[in-house]
Amino acid sequence: MKNIVALQTLVTSTPPVGGPTGAELDAIEAEMPLISAEVELLDVQISVLDRPVTELDARRLRRARRKVLAARRDLLNRNAAQNGGAA
Repeated sequence: MKNIVALQTLVTSTPPVGGPTGAELDAIEAEMPLISAEVELLDVQISVLDRPVTELDARRLRRARRKVLAARRDLLNRNAAQNGGAA
């Protein structure tokens, strides 16, 4: 039996130690409303995969989509304000 060994060098010479940095955690925290809204939209989409969409389901989908769009808008405006521009 042959051993299978990677012939290429590692992509990163040293793996990160100690988890994410403070800046990375701040970026995740800033994006958390968008992440939560996208998870909510995904939950609604999954719930209607195997059945016909009722009026209530359609409202839930529209509400979840609007929430994602609002969270994206808020995040982009916040980033633009921090960088000195307006979106």
